Order: sequence, then structure tokens, then C-alpha cells
Amino acid sequence: MSASSQASEPTQVVDVETGPDTESGSSALTGRSGSEDRSLRQIAWRRLRRDKVAMVSGVIVVLLILAAVFAPLLVKWFGHSPTQFHQDLIDPVRRVPYMDPDNPELGADPWGGMSSEHLLGVEPTTGRDLFSRILYGAQISLLVAFLSTLMCITLGTIFGLVAGYLGGWVDTVISRAMDIFLAFPLMLFAIALVGVIPEGVFGLEGNGLRIGVIVFIIGFFNWPYIARIVRGQTLTLREREFVEAARSLGAGNRHILVKEILPNLITPIIVYSTLLIPTNILFEAALSFLGVGINPPTPSWGKMLSEAIPTYGTAPYFVIIPGLAIFVTVLAFNLFGDGLRDAFDPKTSD
Repeated sequence: MSASSQASEPTQVVDVETGPDTESGSSALTGRSGSEDRSLRQIAWRRLRRDKVAMVSGVIVVLLILAAVFAPLLVKWFGHSPTQFHQDLIDPVRRVPYMDPDNPELGADPWGGMSSEHLLGVEPTTGRDLFSRILYGAQISLLVAFLSTLMCITLGTIFGLVAGYLGGWVDTVISRAMDIFLAFPLMLFAIALVGVIPEGVFGLEGNGLRIGVIVFIIGFFNWPYIARIVRGQTLTLREREFVEAARSLGAGNRHILVKEILPNLITPIIVYSTLLIPTNILFEAALSFLGVGINPPTPSWGKMLSEAIPTYGTAPYFVIIPGLAIFVTVLAFNLFGDGLRDAFDPKTSD
């Protein structure tokens, strides 16, 4: 072939970085990046999937919730009633589980009586099944955490929206109220309030009353944290073009708050909720540990830790199991919340 014919043949210019037919190449021709062709939700989901720690934590969170919801069914399959005593499994002298109840001379079991019938062993002294008590304790912890978080998010969103949108003296009053609530010694206030409220208030008594009081204390006094976040976001959103457009079309304040501004706050609210839930779990466990939370025989992780203190020298597993339950639950929620925050952060690289 002659040199002139070679020169007349068309040549294909290939981008070294993207190649001739890749999605990036087509995006370059249209002037749009690949991330701009996807919605914010799709981008966040892609980032979250790449975060292996957050995904594993999310799976653990889902499994914990399912275990709490289906605790009665799981107990029927794998365990015993959380209030059923098994004194025949306990050494009457050392008050710890036998290694083999049929052969008491073998002594205490270092694994706390773990077997196919008692997956996590039994409590010292009482012989109650630990697996069942951990599951039912998860019900209490997650119930208090979710209800108090719901109340906190609801109050914080309402007050934050109103303060940020209306501004002026309304913003000043609500902001000063936030400062007052944040100054409350919440733990001391909860201990005092739970101890003095009489039975039968609002038609509640026993643990139902205590759960209601704890949820009210956490939710009512913790709302300023989310309110500050919502207020700051609302101050920015109220100056955006879509809000001005809605106002120019005659939309009222209620419509603008509910239909225009609130949908843009869903993401930070959800992210903050996942970070608030573990804090509330720890708060309920602390109250139960101090004896002002859930009353026995209803299981509670904090109460189990409190009951384990006298026997931790001879039965350390009784401290480790409820302690691990609290640790794993709180860590899973925190890591999942961190993953959500990073996924929805616009500054995070895609």
C-alpha cells in the first residue's frame, strides 16, 4: 500500500482515559458527568453499598429489630420463658450453674450452662434462660429508643422549622427555650421523676408507666438537638428560589413549610435519627442499671448488668452477655448512622 493511500484513510481518535464507547466518553460529549445523570438517592445508595462497614452494621440492625419483634416465636423454638426458674441447674452452695446437673460432683460450668436447651446459658442464682432474657430485653431497649426518638424528632422538626422560617422574636423565644432544655441535668431529672410519679397516672401502671415516663423524658428534653439542625437548614432553604417561587404564586406559610421545605429536610432527619437511637438505648440501660428503669421480672439489659455485679467473680459470662448485647447494638446503629451521613453528604466524592 502506498504512502498516499495510507494518509487518505480516516483515523479514529481514541480517548486514552475513557475509550471510544464508554459511558464517560458519551457524558463528555453531552457535557454532563455520570453522577449528574443519577438522582441523589441513587448516588447515596451507591456510596452506601461501597461502605462495607455500614452495610454490615445495617444488616445487624435489621436482625436485631427482627429478633426483638419475633422474640416470643424465637423463645418458643430455641429457649425458655424469660421468667421461668431452673433451680435444678444451679449449685445451691456456689449459686452458679452445674457443668452437668446429673453429675453435681463435676462442679460449676465455666460456660454458664450453655447447651442446646439454653443457648447462652442460665443466670446464676435463679437459673433463668439468658437467651430468652436477652431477646425480651431487646424489645424494651428498642421500644424505648424508637418511641423516644420519634417524639424527639417530631418536636425538634416542628420547632426548628418554625424558628428557622419565621425568624424574628419567634426564633429568639424558641432558641432560648433550646438553651434552657439543654441545661437540664437529664439523668438526675429522670431518676427523680420516675421515683415520684404515682401509679395509675394517665391510666398506666407498672412497667407501662415507667416506659411512658422514660420515653417522655428523653423525647421532651432532647428535641433541641435536632431542632438546631433543622433550624439551620431552614434558614438556608427559605432563601432558595423554589421557596420564593411558591410564595410569589400565593402559597401560604403552612404550604411552604410542609410541601417545599420539609421534604428537603428528610435526609438529615433520618441520618440524625440513626445516631440518636443508640444514645437513647444507653440512657434506658443506665436508668435500669440504677434501679429506676424497668421493674423485674421484665428483662432489661441494664437491669441484667446490675444483677450480674454480685456474681461477676464467679460467673463473668453473666456480665459479658448483656454487656455485649448493648455494645453490639449501639455500635451497629452508630456505624450505620455514620455510613448514612457520609452517603448523603454532598462533599463526599462519588
